[in-house]
Amino acid sequence: MPSSSPANDSQIIRAARFTAGHDDEDGLSQEDYIQRELKYNCHNYHPIPVVLARGEGVHLWDTDGRRYYDFLSAYSAVNQGHSHPKILKALVDQASVLTLTSRAFYNDVLGEYAEKITALFGYDKVLPMNTGVEANETACKLARRWGYRVKKIPDNEAVIVFAEGNFCGRTMAAISASTDPVSYAGFGPYMPGFHIIPYNNLTALEEACQHPNVCAFIVEPIQGEAGIIVPDEGYLKGVREICTKYNVLFIADEIQTGLGRTGRRLCCDHEGVRPDIITLGKALSGGIMPVSAVLADNEVMLTIKPGEHGSTYGGNPLACRVALAALDVLENEHLAARADKLGHRLREELKANLPSDIVTCVRGKGLMNAIVIAPQYDAWDVCIRLKDNGLLAKPTHGDIIRLAPPLIMTDEELSECVEIIKKTIFSYKK
Repeated sequence: MPSSSPANDSQIIRAARFTAGHDDEDGLSQEDYIQRELKYNCHNYHPIPVVLARGEGVHLWDTDGRRYYDFLSAYSAVNQGHSHPKILKALVDQASVLTLTSRAFYNDVLGEYAEKITALFGYDKVLPMNTGVEANETACKLARRWGYRVKKIPDNEAVIVFAEGNFCGRTMAAISASTDPVSYAGFGPYMPGFHIIPYNNLTALEEACQHPNVCAFIVEPIQGEAGIIVPDEGYLKGVREICTKYNVLFIADEIQTGLGRTGRRLCCDHEGVRPDIITLGKALSGGIMPVSAVLADNEVMLTIKPGEHGSTYGGNPLACRVALAALDVLENEHLAARADKLGHRLREELKANLPSDIVTCVRGKGLMNAIVIAPQYDAWDVCIRLKDNGLLAKPTHGDIIRLAPPLIMTDEELSECVEIIKKTIFSYKK
């Protein structure tokens, strides 16, 4: 695998630390970094044992200067690649002028951003937030308010339907909709008014929506954290038809699937459906800072009045300028089309070349893909071997490994990564 000189990369990393005032870090081993984090930081994650210090494009470098291909993309937050120069320039230029005013005042960037994102996705209004989970919670609040004010559901009786296996985040409301004990166990009591049905099951959805108090159905077009679970063709169209029939809001959680990741601007675009509410996040800032958004038409959005919902940082000028640049990069560099092309090729090559007794399934859409590891092997160990061979990925739900590189990846880089994956999997044949 071609690689930059470790010595040069180490010098770059040390120089960056010195510039940032962290020259005292020199001499620490990766194990030193890991042990310090474990000592002082909450153990709410179980990271792959590599300490990263720099990112550029599709690559990451550790503190020893070793280069890796990034096949997680910060859970699809870095669709535009690490440190994209156009997004970084927008960040620096705006940060030198104005970062935060709160929504107590108008600022000169929010209107420009709101105009652009609503025009791009075809909705009347945007409600800017910061994180993906905030966007999903906001969508739930909008749905309940719409249910009471427009659908005339009796007060405090609104029901939101969720798909089994969903991942909306880890707030109290989000875990109340979860079916994963790792997320919800030991944190009750849970949010009332949530009803869970099987994913990819239109019969169950229609039965649920017949209840007059159902105000919304929220669903990931492809389930990400659950292991890149792709529904049957026509599922999203069926969701749209059922929600329309029963006057229920269709909420698409496109936090991970949106913004080019699956080969379209939105994953829902594959079936030509228009949800009533869309939530966006992650790559909305190109991985530069937390930026999320909720998009809906006036009938839904104008049910929220001043003081009834907000965020100190939501819609701040720095975030808006960064999001404008991130959206420009996605559109101007045709990253959705690139994800579509490379994703087809990645799946075809892996299916054709990986042994089925080790990799039992290859699935996905665009550059949102997964391989399933046979039960006699350990997906965590596979990821460690991938790391040792120069590619960073992480398992989910035990036996599934997500493969989601930045959308800017070239054909040559993809070929190199396929060879790394093949080499890693075939190492189990020895």
